[in-house]
Amino acid sequence: MSAIDNVEGPVLRPGDDGFDDELSGYQLAHPHRPDLVVGVTSAADVVAAVRYAADHGLPLAVQTSGHGREVPLAGGVLISTRRMDGVRVDPAARVVRVEAGTRWAQVVAAAAEHGLAPPSGSAPGVGVVGYTLGGGIGVLARELGWASDRVRSVELAMPVGIRHVTAGSDPEVFRTLRGAGTPPGTAVTAMEIELAPVERIHGGALSVAQEHVPALLAAYRDWTADLPEFLTSSIGALPYPDLPMVPAHLRGRYVAQVRIASTGSAAETQRLVAPLRAAVPTTGALAELPYAQAATIFAEPDQPHPYTGTNTMLREFDPAVAAAALEITGPGAPVMCVLGLRHLGGALARPPAVPDAVAHRDAPYLLSVLSLVDGTDVPGRLHRELMDAVAPWSLGPTPNFRFGEEAAREWAR
Repeated sequence: MSAIDNVEGPVLRPGDDGFDDELSGYQLAHPHRPDLVVGVTSAADVVAAVRYAADHGLPLAVQTSGHGREVPLAGGVLISTRRMDGVRVDPAARVVRVEAGTRWAQVVAAAAEHGLAPPSGSAPGVGVVGYTLGGGIGVLARELGWASDRVRSVELAMPVGIRHVTAGSDPEVFRTLRGAGTPPGTAVTAMEIELAPVERIHGGALSVAQEHVPALLAAYRDWTADLPEFLTSSIGALPYPDLPMVPAHLRGRYVAQVRIASTGSAAETQRLVAPLRAAVPTTGALAELPYAQAATIFAEPDQPHPYTGTNTMLREFDPAVAAAALEITGPGAPVMCVLGLRHLGGALARPPAVPDAVAHRDAPYLLSVLSLVDGTDVPGRLHRELMDAVAPWSLGPTPNFRFGEEAAREWAR
């Protein structure tokens, strides 16, 4: 009898009804092309899929939402975890247990009922486990640290069964799972993650027109030099399409937005942001909002699309980095590039209580670039050109902002 004969979820091969649906996700470029898809519904199903791959010497991959798909699977076994989305909050311990297919929106909502917040990112549709396995830089990252730092335990499916991994039981495996992904031939079935006592934040997005973006980048470097860690911020710059669904003040324009999230008071946050607003003209406002609405600060698209991207952690945000970023991926680029700059430091820079695998903790900034896949090699060429230009200030990439072909090149090195 095969290991997958007793799986409760669907087991599909190419040509079966529903096979292609299991492969779909937020990332439409470079889809997985497995020989077998197992739509798991329980930890036992995951163990069966892992055992089947091991018994037959097949490669293995896991997909939840398909946001962060890195290296597409060619052949082998794909575990689709979207049916495993259980969430259980322990408000007294400030811990949430999430199953393998849970998305951040579910955790944010469940934690909010108890006045708590998870270390979630800017896109509520992202899968919790994949995000956390890669480190995880969240909305309040400078205060809460890496999401992986807050992992209490991991349930890991292996060919022989479920292994409950903690700092005490398996220190080296626990370290790897917090920032470096899963060991080969295994898959996570659940995680326990620490929550924080955060109910409301003060924040918003401040928009800066194209002609002021160079000045914004210079001002941002100075402004972030000594901010308290309760304020986390980032910049996203891109050309917005001239389409009716785009807000009028952004439509058809190249705009940079400074995204701000703070647990400080309204008065303190406004005081801290005032020097930046004085340095460059901005539109938009900061306001108090529930943490459950924090993703509105970023307003990332929720429609699936094909994209590729890469990143690097920076030892400093040198003026030459800003100049190269705008020259290569700015408004004059031949394809649309979404340029990102995240201010790190604070809790992100501190060693965790228990060692984990997050690299480059001392990096003060993360530079990223993302483009739609257009059937040419232009996006990848521009991304490589940018990474080459900033190499003198680069410490190396972080896993969660590499997508498609860009991730495949990193894995091949």
